[in-house]
Amino acid sequence: MHRPAASSRSVSASAPAGTRIYAVGDIHGRADLLSEITARIDDDIRRRPIAHTVEVYLGDYIDRGPHSKTVIDLLAVRLVAHHAVCLRGNHEAVMEGFLQDPDILPYWLQLGGMQTLASYGIELRDDSETASALHRRFIDAFPRAHELVMQCLRNHFSCGDFLFVHAGIRPNIPIERQDINDLIWIRNEFLDSTRTHERFIVHGHTPVPHPDIRHNRINIDTCAWRTGTLTCIAIEGSTILFL
Repeated sequence: MHRPAASSRSVSASAPAGTRIYAVGDIHGRADLLSEITARIDDDIRRRPIAHTVEVYLGDYIDRGPHSKTVIDLLAVRLVAHHAVCLRGNHEAVMEGFLQDPDILPYWLQLGGMQTLASYGIELRDDSETASALHRRFIDAFPRAHELVMQCLRNHFSCGDFLFVHAGIRPNIPIERQDINDLIWIRNEFLDSTRTHERFIVHGHTPVPHPDIRHNRINIDTCAWRTGTLTCIAIEGSTILFL
């Protein structure tokens, strides 16, 4: 059953004692919203000190929105200064594929890759420019710091009774045997499952009008690039607070 988000909710899972986990949904090039969220996280920590904090970003940092490059810049700072956990979304996986293989370009463009290229100063010169030529220009424009961010991306992250993934998991498969493609791409098999999983799943990937809390998962992809709403939750004990 879909329920509207309240300011806080209790779930049948718990974070470790003395730990607060901040989880942020799909950003998709909205650096403005990410800046607001990180300021809100920092302010919340100042107002409510706790022994340990963990920041988890659920993937899909790029494409569709206008400022993918700036989003990666901001995440690089959070990685270094706050030891943030950055998960790999399907959009990052496709961009990583293009960095290896120019032939992926048409598929990436269907997913909003043109906006990402533009944020790095790469515009299509004309219809005659080959994918290989564009690939070379993108590699030249892609900063070393962003390569390091890509190397730091994880496919999942566990903390207490919670599992953080981009898209979801395949039901009935142990976490250690999950296919990476499922973690970043799965939809219906996971979304339709009423099974109680090994851990409570925190995910994005499939846009919803408001955070969708079920007994076995929460979806916090509120389609930030289009709606202007980037969702961040704070998990402490068994309580999920919406910042």
